[in-house]
Amino acid sequence: MAKKTIEDIDVSGKKVLMRVDFNVPLDDNRNVTDDRRIRMALPSIQSVLKRGGSLVLMSHLGRPKGEVVAKYSLKPAAEKLAELIEAPVSFATDTVGEDAQAKVAALQPGEVVVLENVRFAAEEEVKEEDPKTTDEQKAAKQAFGEKLAAFGDVYCNDAFGTCHRPHASMYTVPSVMGDAPKVVGFLVKKEIQYLSDAIANPERPFIAILGGAKVSDKIKVIENLLDICDKILIGGAMAYTFALAQGGKVGKSLVEPDKVDLANQLLEKGGDKLILPIDTHCGDAFKDPDCNKVVVDAGQIPDDFEGFDIGPKTAEMYADLVKGAKTIIWNGPMGVFEVPPFDAGTKAVAQAIADSDAVSIIGGGDSAAAVQQLGFAERVSHVSTGGGASLEMLEGKAFAAVDVLDEA
Repeated sequence: MAKKTIEDIDVSGKKVLMRVDFNVPLDDNRNVTDDRRIRMALPSIQSVLKRGGSLVLMSHLGRPKGEVVAKYSLKPAAEKLAELIEAPVSFATDTVGEDAQAKVAALQPGEVVVLENVRFAAEEEVKEEDPKTTDEQKAAKQAFGEKLAAFGDVYCNDAFGTCHRPHASMYTVPSVMGDAPKVVGFLVKKEIQYLSDAIANPERPFIAILGGAKVSDKIKVIENLLDICDKILIGGAMAYTFALAQGGKVGKSLVEPDKVDLANQLLEKGGDKLILPIDTHCGDAFKDPDCNKVVVDAGQIPDDFEGFDIGPKTAEMYADLVKGAKTIIWNGPMGVFEVPPFDAGTKAVAQAIADSDAVSIIGGGDSAAAVQQLGFAERVSHVSTGGGASLEMLEGKAFAAVDVLDEA
C-alpha cells in the first residue's frame, strides 16, 4: 500500500490542497482543549511551507449533518494553528463560496488558508453506495468535490481518522484532479506503515489485545486477526458474551445474548489462539468507585454484580504473554478504565506493552486515551489517530480514499 508522500513532490510556488483532521474538542467558550490532532499535522504543513508552497486546509469538526452550526466552526482550530506555526494563517468563513474563493486566490507562497467545516455542506457525506441516494445528490457531491479540487495544484491526504470514509474531501476531490499529484502526508504515511505493513509482515510472536463492549463491533477484526496472529487476548465487556457462550454466569454484566452463537463460532475457529479472562473484577453499581466489589473466577459473576474489569490473575497472565511478543496490536480497554479500581487491568496491559521491546501499535479510541492518560504514549511504537479507521484496517478492508492516491 506504499503511496507517494508530500515530500516526494515539488511544491514550490504551488497551492497544496490538504485534507487534515482538525476535529478537536472545544470548551463552552470555543477554546481548543486538546490540540494534539493539529500538532500531528504540523510536519506535513511545515514541509510545504518551508519549500515555498502555500496551503489550503480542509477538515471536518463534529457532526453538523450538512448544516451551518456555529459551535462546529473551524475558526478556533485555525486560530490554534496560527499560534503553533510561524506563518500567516487566514480563515475562510465558507467552504467553496465567495470568501473561500477570494482567500485562496490571494494566497501567496508560505501562507495558509483554513476553509470552513466541510461537513457544513450536505454534499460532503453523500453515500453513493446507498440505494436511497438520488442521482441529484450524487451530482451535487461531484460538483462540490470539483469546486474544492479547483483550489489546489496538489492534493494531500493527512487525515487518517476519516480515511475509511469516501467523503467528497477524501475521495471525490483526488478522483477529479486528473494528472495533478495526489499524495499522503506524513501522518497517513505512518499509519499505513504500522497498521498495514506491520500486519502484513509481523515479527513473531504477534499478539492482538482486543477489548471494548461488544463482540459485534470486533467480529471482523477477530476473524481477520485469527488468520494472522499467534494469540488474541480478549478483555472488556465482550468477554462476558464469550463467557455466556461457554455456559458461564454473567450476572448483570453487559452482554449480547444474540451474539452467543457467533461467539461460539469464534471460539471454535480460534482454538488455543483465542485467550479469554480467567477471573473478573466485579462491582454492584456502574461507574461507582465506592460500590461493593468482588473478584471471581470467569463465568462465576454473582447475580447482583457486573463484570467491570479483568481480574488480577488475568492481568498477570496477559502481561506475561505480552512480554514474549515481538509485535503487539491493542484496541479496546480491558474494563471501565475511567473508574478506579476497575482501571487495574488496562493499566497492567498498558504497562506490559510499554515495558516490552515489541513493535507496539495502539489502535485509537479508548486505547489511545488510556495510553495517553497513563503516560505511556512515548513508550509505544505508534498510537493511531483514527479509532474507526484503524479498526477497519485491522479488518483488512480497502480504503477507496487511499487507493485513489498515487503509488510510490
